[in-house]
Amino acid sequence: MDIKRRATAPTPKFFKVLRNVGLVLAAVGGTILAAPIALPVFITSVGGYLVVAGGVASAVSQLTTIGDHGNK
Repeated sequence: MDIKRRATAPTPKFFKVLRNVGLVLAAVGGTILAAPIALPVFITSVGGYLVVAGGVASAVSQLTTIGDHGNK
């Protein structure tokens, strides 16, 4: 199954929820990084990790499909 078909194939309910959680984590991390005030280094580091973790969780969840797993 190519990437285009995989991205448009139906996604299981659990992975839809996980995708949305990942999007929220990425948004929170982005908000922390873009804060107009100076934050401690620890907090900005956590913001960066949230952006990466949220992006990866969302991408993997979106590409998880129901049904055909590349079997022809």
